[in-house]
Amino acid sequence: MMRTWKKTGMATAMVAFALSTAGCNRVPGHQGYILDTTLSDALQAGVDNRESVEKTLGRPTFVSQFGQQDWYYVSRSTKQLAFAVPTAVDQTVLRVRFDAAGNVAAIDKAGMERVAKINPESEITPTLGRDRSFFEDLFGNIGTVGSSGQGAGTADNPN
Repeated sequence: MMRTWKKTGMATAMVAFALSTAGCNRVPGHQGYILDTTLSDALQAGVDNRESVEKTLGRPTFVSQFGQQDWYYVSRSTKQLAFAVPTAVDQTVLRVRFDAAGNVAAIDKAGMERVAKINPESEITPTLGRDRSFFEDLFGNIGTVGSSGQGAGTADNPN
């Protein structure tokens, strides 16, 4: 009787452990354009134009803001642990550059080597100028506002 309880207790513990850690798996995700290398490799500079690129790859993810010379196709694969922020695992940016006539001038591919991690969260924002202490900020304006001789008077207040 005791052995049966140990076996069922062990099995129950293993099932409970498996269920509790199942939520901690990394969930794969995809953002942006689904890049087909066969189609992107079929594009040729000097042969294709805007219309043929749009028919082959579809509408771009975004177009350069300085003229209509560059089209970008951005593809990113991510993984996410439970409720955490997704992290990029793989990223591909395909840039199709056009000349003034609308023909393909160049095709570039970039990957994760061009990704930069920026952490904008900080307790202190650096500013230019004087570094003042807490008490200088608190008491620094005493005597400067409303002191005599600091400006020309007005019609309402000639002093």
